Amino acid sequence: MSGLFQSLFGFFLTWWGAFLMGALDSSMLFFLPFGIDALVIYLAARDEQWFWLYPLLATAGSVTGAAVTFWIGRKGGEYGLERMVSGKRLERIRVRIRNSSAVAMAVPALMPPPFPLTPFVLACGALDVNRWTFFVTLAAARLVRFGAEGVLAHLYGNQVLRVLRSDAFQLVVGGFALLAIAGTIVSAVKLWRDSRSPRRQPA
Repeated sequence: MSGLFQSLFGFFLTWWGAFLMGALDSSMLFFLPFGIDALVIYLAARDEQWFWLYPLLATAGSVTGAAVTFWIGRKGGEYGLERMVSGKRLERIRVRIRNSSAVAMAVPALMPPPFPLTPFVLACGALDVNRWTFFVTLAAARLVRFGAEGVLAHLYGNQVLRVLRSDAFQLVVGGFALLAIAGTIVSAVKLWRDSRSPRRQPA
């Protein structure tokens, strides 16, 4: 493994790292496109005996992080949601959730970035979606996504590791790391400003 990948992701290249990255990936602050996917693929390809464990840990972490985001949406309510999600996107989310409830979570939970998951989680909390339906649907969809990645990584382990350890991939990792830092800072500033702005009251 090259020094760049090790320095950026070495902290997460453990069984508990998959759980932590999954939780961060579903949070409102952390922003690293494909970070959890790359981690699950790498760990599953590297560890032939325990490849099945990493999708489970990533799913558990993702549900944990989403629970915090869901709670923030529930506490902020629909009026707080309007400060965190742009108008056009929020209206599309409202229509989807109200028409199909938490089943609407299956599609965004399965799809990788740049499809936004966090706004859906916030909206499900703010719109009082049944929490049992929400978490079961989310966990099932994430397990399918991470499980498929883990199985493919296990089947094509050597080829996967060669790609992940290549110089070209390291450049991509560096670019995503910079994007993660910038995105996390922007998210933190936006959340701080939203928390300080006066809350709108219904007419």
